[in-house]
Amino acid sequence: MGACRRERRIDGGGTVSAIAPVRSRGVGGGGLGRLARRPETGSFLGLLVVFVFFAILGGKVFVGAPGWSSWLNMAADVGFIALPVGLLMIAGYLDISVGAVLPASSLTVAIVAGHYHLPVAIGIAAGLALGLLVGFVNGLLVTRTRIPSLIITIGTMFGVMGLTLGLTILIAGSTGVFIRPDAVTKSLFGGALGGMFQVSIFWWLGFVAVVYYLLHVSPWGNWVYALGGDPESARNAGISTRRLTIQLYMLSGFAAAFVGVTQVITFGSAQVAAGNSFIFNSIMCVVIGGVSLTGGAGSVIGIAFGTATFAIVNQGIFFSGLDPNLGSVIIGALLLAAVLSNDSFRALALSYAAKKK
Repeated sequence: MGACRRERRIDGGGTVSAIAPVRSRGVGGGGLGRLARRPETGSFLGLLVVFVFFAILGGKVFVGAPGWSSWLNMAADVGFIALPVGLLMIAGYLDISVGAVLPASSLTVAIVAGHYHLPVAIGIAAGLALGLLVGFVNGLLVTRTRIPSLIITIGTMFGVMGLTLGLTILIAGSTGVFIRPDAVTKSLFGGALGGMFQVSIFWWLGFVAVVYYLLHVSPWGNWVYALGGDPESARNAGISTRRLTIQLYMLSGFAAAFVGVTQVITFGSAQVAAGNSFIFNSIMCVVIGGVSLTGGAGSVIGIAFGTATFAIVNQGIFFSGLDPNLGSVIIGALLLAAVLSNDSFRALALSYAAKKK
């Protein structure tokens, strides 16, 4: 099957007359040229390089079940949040509030099911509803004001953090709450195959498939690309950009809340301070995955590759015997290399498109 890319067709009046997926053709029909122009090519090469690097240093332990489970478990958590964050970045927005939604969701589940001893299903529903509510508020503020999404989501992040801290201490009398989930809930959201591979890995892979369909198969994905490429033209084409933006933020809030649910079920406790690392980790996964910082370009497969690359570097340090302080250095260098390589592959695709005209 040929590779798909998004294209906006603009009529003489400057408005978008059609937004549809277009099958790209390789240079001279060759598959190699077509592959080189795909947005996730750079992220796949980065994934390959770092995996080989740590496989050599880490040896059999890293390439065995302990190594695979280590980075896959991490990739599942940060990757679940990175997917909707990536969609928002493709649409031209940011969401910093995920770092506050995650612990707020965890504590909501713990307080409802652990402190008040209500059914765990009610606690999970409340935690997910909280994420959807924060996402709705973010989307509403972004679409109803002229304030940049970065500032709005920073504001909601601190607001949610403050409410979470205050209400947790008021209700539970401490900054942490414990929970004892039943066996079925534990196996669905916090179990581990072979004692190593967390069930969240399968939730993440399923979410990748769902988001892939939404972005690359359904018409909804065309609207996301159009919103990031030219919001005014998208509105002129009849796309409800306000509703689409709210949907994207609600999806981001839901994803962060879901990770919060899986973590509280897995570890049996929730803490107010958890979740801050997910803010920039998810953004780094998205950028490493080839998503444009200016919006309008990116792919789900690229985000998945970027997530895996980030997780391999983080966990590979411990298997390789290198100084743990080098982890941040490697990730920083990888981020810069990803931005440079993504720009190069994007320039290659644009130059080829210009030659075909």
